[in-house]
Amino acid sequence: MTDNALGAEDRKIVTLARSARARNGVPEGAAVRDETGRTYVAATVDLDSLKLSALRTAVAMAVASGAASLEAAALVTEGEGASAEDLAAVRDLGGAGTPVLVAGPDGTVRLTVPAN
Repeated sequence: MTDNALGAEDRKIVTLARSARARNGVPEGAAVRDETGRTYVAATVDLDSLKLSALRTAVAMAVASGAASLEAAALVTEGEGASAEDLAAVRDLGGAGTPVLVAGPDGTVRLTVPAN
């Protein structure tokens, strides 16, 4: 998928996820957009007592802020894609059809997968 194929709102969450990853110097950055258009941005959490992927952290932030659903999610990673646990978190809040945009560190979207 080329960047030109993305809508403005999807490009925005990819950019936010990329920025979170770069700013914090962590393996992953993520952003989610809720049903009202609000965005939640997160990076990997790696503490001795707490370890969370960037995508699960972004979903948790949306839930904690009162989001009722998700429209889309973005994950910026050098890895192959979103883990089963990440997809489950997106699915729990957004439903099985919620698109997850997976991009490389340069922000190029490599694939879009449903959260099922």
